[in-house]
Amino acid sequence: MVREKVKVSTRTLQWKCVESRRDSKRLYYGRFILSPLKKGQADTIGIAMRRALLGEIEGTCITRAKSENIPHEYSSIIGIQESVHEILMNLKEIVLRSNLYGTRDAFICVQGPGYITARDIILPPSVEIVDNTQHIASLTEPIDLCIGLQIERNRGYSLKMPNNFKDRSYPIDAVFMPVQNANHSIHSYGTENEKQEILFLEIWTNGSLTPKEALYEASRNLINLFIPFLHVEEETFYLENNQNKVTLPLFPFLDILAKLRKKKKEITFQYIFIDQFELPPRIYNCLKRYNIHTLLDLLNMSQEDLMKMKDFHMEDLKKILGILEKK
Repeated sequence: MVREKVKVSTRTLQWKCVESRRDSKRLYYGRFILSPLKKGQADTIGIAMRRALLGEIEGTCITRAKSENIPHEYSSIIGIQESVHEILMNLKEIVLRSNLYGTRDAFICVQGPGYITARDIILPPSVEIVDNTQHIASLTEPIDLCIGLQIERNRGYSLKMPNNFKDRSYPIDAVFMPVQNANHSIHSYGTENEKQEILFLEIWTNGSLTPKEALYEASRNLINLFIPFLHVEEETFYLENNQNKVTLPLFPFLDILAKLRKKKKEITFQYIFIDQFELPPRIYNCLKRYNIHTLLDLLNMSQEDLMKMKDFHMEDLKKILGILEKK
């Protein structure tokens, strides 16, 4: 069970995980509550969170397969029980978990006879398979089958197009949505003059992340969508206060952030991962433990928050600041 408290005016908002279970390798369920909320707030948050859970969280999928032995998607190969189309559909069902940036290559190289499952896929270090038992193909004769795969991290859907077939390389429809379903409901209580609400959130995932992780990702992505509006006010603040700059609590490491923007305004911080900073292993592992995966995650942390992390020291903070200034 998880509890978090946030002070909001005279109220104390509290969220809690009231139920969490793993029905199978590819089906996780979680139920959360947030309270107390004023009348109307639960619906506002619930609708936004459901949209963010279903549409704003990234997932990892196999998006392309290639083999010199495959003449056409709808052909059959002697010694393989399934058609090429069936093999591609089986590859589509494989659930992956990763912190990918861009695309990576993987491959299958098996000698028959025998069954090919997800366990036979040779993956890059940053990717893991949620369910190794997923069936891919059945080899009925002593033949060699080698298939190259392209793995990609994205969000939403990626549908194969007719002009996407090239060099015996076949695109695969990809559903990058790790959240399979999300519902919200509201319980009202209190007097007619002082109505309060409890928000219930139910989340089902495909096993590539837990419902709690999905809730965290959706919340972070939802907040990121509103950050540009806050940036406008921040710039105005600096124009009006050229002589006395004051660090706003909303923007930790504000001075560094301002320098980064001047150097490269078009940079998208949420797509710059801390893996790219060549941090010492101890600092890198410490940040990962506290769900700091991107530059945006890091910039959203205050110095006080970082110093509260276990095994994190002032020297580590200086090291990170030095790397950020160089980058």
